[in-house]
Amino acid sequence: MKVFVTGATGFVGSAVVRELLANGHQVLGLARSDTAAAALSAAGAEVHHGTLDDLDSLRSGAAIADGVIHTAFIHDFSDFAAAAQTDRHAIETIGATLVGSGRPFVVTSGTGTLIPGRLGTEEDTGDPASAAGARLRSEEAALSLVARGVRALVVRLPPSVHGEGDHGFVPALINIARAKGVSAYPGDGTNRWPAVHRLDAAHLFRLALENAKAGTRLHAVAEEGIPVREIAEVIGRRLGVSVVSLPVEEVGAHFGWLGHIFSADIPATSALTQEWLGWHPVQPSLLADLAQDHYFKP
Repeated sequence: MKVFVTGATGFVGSAVVRELLANGHQVLGLARSDTAAAALSAAGAEVHHGTLDDLDSLRSGAAIADGVIHTAFIHDFSDFAAAAQTDRHAIETIGATLVGSGRPFVVTSGTGTLIPGRLGTEEDTGDPASAAGARLRSEEAALSLVARGVRALVVRLPPSVHGEGDHGFVPALINIARAKGVSAYPGDGTNRWPAVHRLDAAHLFRLALENAKAGTRLHAVAEEGIPVREIAEVIGRRLGVSVVSLPVEEVGAHFGWLGHIFSADIPATSALTQEWLGWHPVQPSLLADLAQDHYFKP
C-alpha cells in the first residue's frame, strides 16, 4: 500500500514511516523543509513537499495514495485553539479527497480529550471542556467521513509518548526541574498520566491502517495511569534535586503552560484496542525509559 503520511519526520511520524516501510508498504511523506526531505529520502520514503496549512499539497498527496496516516500537529500550546483549527481543516481537506474511495484514513487525537478522574475507554466520545477539548472537533471531522465512503478512524495518543528523541511534555518537565532546582508535582501527585513508547504507538498506527474498522477510536496506551509524583521522583533522582509537592494554586506559576496538563487526572485503557487488533505493547515503560541516559543529556 502507498501511504501518505503527514508529520512524517516528527517524533511519532518518523517511527510510523519506519514501521510501514519495514512491513512492505511504500511511504509518501509530507516534508516542509529540505532537511525533512533529506531525512525521508534517507529512510527510504518518497518526498512530498508541503505543509499542514498548504491545503493543495494535502489534496495532491492524498489523491495519489492508497491510504493516509495523519500524525502532523502544530504543537503551539500558547494558541491551542488555532492549532486545533488548522488540524481540523487539514482533516477535512484530506477527507474530501478520499470521499467514496473506501481508502483508510487514520487520524491522530489525544486521550487528553477524555473526561478526567475516571478510566477513559475507546467508546468515550470525550469532554469538550477538557484541556484538549478543541481537538474533539478533529475527531468529529474524521469520523463524519465514514458516511461518505472513507474508512476513517482515530488513534488517540496519551500525554507521554516516550522514547529516545522525545521532545514532548516529559522533557519539558525535566527542563523546568533543571531551571528551578526542584522536581515538583501538583498536590499529592496522585493524578495519573497514561503513556506509550513511540515504537508501540507506531505499530498500532500500522495495524489501524491495515485492519481497523471504519469509525473506531483506538487508544495507543501501554500504561493506563502513572501517578505524576512517580514521574517527578525519577526526574529528581536523575537530576540530583529535591522532589517537592506544590499547592494547586502555585502550579501555574511554576510550570507555566504545562501546569494544567501536569495536573490532569486522565487515566485511559486500551483494552478494546488490544482486543480488536491484537496490539500488545512490548517496549519499556515510561519510568524504565526515564532511567536511561538519553532523557538527561545536557
